[in-house]
Amino acid sequence: MTRAFAVPAADPSTAVAHFLARLRFETDVADVHADLTAAVPDLVVVDSRGDQAWAQGHLPGAVHLPTALIAERAAGAVPPDARVVTYCWGPGCDGATRAALEFARLGHPVKEMRGGYEYWVREGLPVVTATGLARRPVDDLTAPRASAACDC
Repeated sequence: MTRAFAVPAADPSTAVAHFLARLRFETDVADVHADLTAAVPDLVVVDSRGDQAWAQGHLPGAVHLPTALIAERAAGAVPPDARVVTYCWGPGCDGATRAALEFARLGHPVKEMRGGYEYWVREGLPVVTATGLARRPVDDLTAPRASAACDC
């Protein structure tokens, strides 16, 4: 018996429902980058981290709206018909999940960006800092060195 299937896989219809549900709630760094590059008109990417984290660096075009302020300030920062993607530090942080919950409560279609700021940076994508646009070298554990796309 294999270890991977020591617990039998779900039947295909249950698996379809599960994986489709995950894709309804989450998106990845590469897809967010592609949408920002294409200037998708109704997309708003929200950085839910605090002021010091935002100043350290953030995604180009992101809106800074810390999670604790979303209920109070979202109406002035995010158009009512916008689709929202939230991000925080990285996969070990629930900040983007909490932010996505707040936007869902406000009636926005919303997804959480898996990997957060950490994976955006590790994939060599541009960030805005106090000195301008910056990029770090691609971490080949997260993306191919030649591009930010894994072609998956």
